[in-house]
Amino acid sequence: MNLLNGRRFKMVSSTASKVDPDGPTEFEYWEEDGVVWGSYTGDTVTVGRFVGTREGEKVSISYVHALVAGGTAAGRSDSRLETEPDGRLRLVEEFQFAGDDTLHVSVCTEVVA
Repeated sequence: MNLLNGRRFKMVSSTASKVDPDGPTEFEYWEEDGVVWGSYTGDTVTVGRFVGTREGEKVSISYVHALVAGGTAAGRSDSRLETEPDGRLRLVEEFQFAGDDTLHVSVCTEVVA
């Protein structure tokens, strides 16, 4: 089952930076046979890409993105898939930037068209 295929999410909170509610980072996911990949942009990110796997409710990815302020950032994350009361998916992500031991947490909710 390709649960994440074609789904979009927007970031609602992050311990790594303040989230702009008018222009949050948005993510687009694709999935085939447990392999996930996608892209993201918005807020502090000019363009970003990720690739990883999903096993049940756990999504593990590696990512890299170009920053609006200049430069790039990369890292890895593990997310837990949850279901909102209205049926939308939610990702609770624990992530670390490469070269930094600080564990950050972000929450993204599904964008329904």
